Amino acid sequence: MLLQITNRQIIKIAAPICLALIIPQINHITNTAFLGRLGEFELAANGIAGIYYLVMYMIAYGLNNGMQVLIARRAGQRQLAGIGQLFSNGLLTGLVFSLLSILLTLLVAPYFFSKSLHDPHIYEAAVSFIRIRIWGLPFLMVLSMTNAFYIGSGHAKVLAITSLCQEMMNIFFDYTLIFGKLGLPALGLNGAAVASIIAEITGCSVAVSILFINRYHLEYSLFRYLRPDWRTIKSILNVSAPLIVQFLFSIGSWFVFFIFIEHLGERPLAISNMLRSIFGLFGIFTWALAATCNTMVSNIIGQGRPDLVFTIIKKIVLISLGCSTFMCIVVNLFPYTLLQIYTSNSELIAASIPSIRIITLSTLLMAIAGITLNAVTGTGNTRMNLFIEFTAVVGYMAYCDIVIEKMRSPLHLAWGADFIYWIIILIICVIYLRSGKWKGKEI
Repeated sequence: MLLQITNRQIIKIAAPICLALIIPQINHITNTAFLGRLGEFELAANGIAGIYYLVMYMIAYGLNNGMQVLIARRAGQRQLAGIGQLFSNGLLTGLVFSLLSILLTLLVAPYFFSKSLHDPHIYEAAVSFIRIRIWGLPFLMVLSMTNAFYIGSGHAKVLAITSLCQEMMNIFFDYTLIFGKLGLPALGLNGAAVASIIAEITGCSVAVSILFINRYHLEYSLFRYLRPDWRTIKSILNVSAPLIVQFLFSIGSWFVFFIFIEHLGERPLAISNMLRSIFGLFGIFTWALAATCNTMVSNIIGQGRPDLVFTIIKKIVLISLGCSTFMCIVVNLFPYTLLQIYTSNSELIAASIPSIRIITLSTLLMAIAGITLNAVTGTGNTRMNLFIEFTAVVGYMAYCDIVIEKMRSPLHLAWGADFIYWIIILIICVIYLRSGKWKGKEI
């Protein structure tokens, strides 16, 4: 529970997280590839609906990151009962948020899509998809809370098991329900939504089962505090709420970006959905290392050794940049091979190449900025995270409005918005961390 500042420790934490992230990306690649075989329309509709669900998932992700910070801090302080309190109350808080998100989606999403999308066929397909997909959110929320426990308490290897079970189910039901194989109905785009829900139920069941199989529920008193403790809930929200808003800003801006792209036409939207899948593949190593940085920074501060924070950041940034550079070289050498996974349409592939070049370059910047942003999260001052995100999103959206909506620029220039986003984040993070104002922050 007391982490050490070594490359071996970093890899020990990051490797299972990385594997857990790779498996969902394999699922998303498979999902997009299956839909790509149906046509550009399905790719386009899935792009919009998938990003909307990702916005809703950011509530779970924000709680997950906040819980990681708090649990890692208690682990550094060796407060096992405190971890149990956080887990139980985080679980209750997450379920309430997920139910509110379902209600909001069913009531508001159709109206929002009708006012923002130009193509009525994409609108109908997106609404139909999201009305099914949103019911997986409670299971995804429970899974996120258990993953926060596993990462924050130093048991990150469990994530690989849960993700593997989850994604095996997802890939199987994607294939059978999209195309109607093995006697199951051919649901097309909606088949992907049903498959994802089945997978989330599976992942949630496996993650919770492991808590009992390994007797973590006894060691950490995980379910002893299921009666709401408002002081603990306030502590969770104090750290997590700014992160939730931060991630909603972040992915919400990406959702608006996809709406801007929809205004350019069906083909740019279909290409962007493929690029989103590739972007997720690129980000695996960075986000696994970012989660590691979040946990290690909080744990080391909990141990009373804040002087080692910059050592952690430098070590993780170097590893992240090395991994991203390798991935960028490989993808730029074999872009056609990669895109043929998603579609056999040669015109669609050729139109995607310039945007791939842009994305690979922006991921090098993300490899540095993503780590420093999560280092800020690890300090516990999540309000600063919110300020950083808000500022970056303003710059990002200004670029999108000018370059995409007003200038109607080519797609590869539209994806240049990522450079603006990550540059702003990196500059503010460096200024804040160097200021030392995070030292002594109690959470």
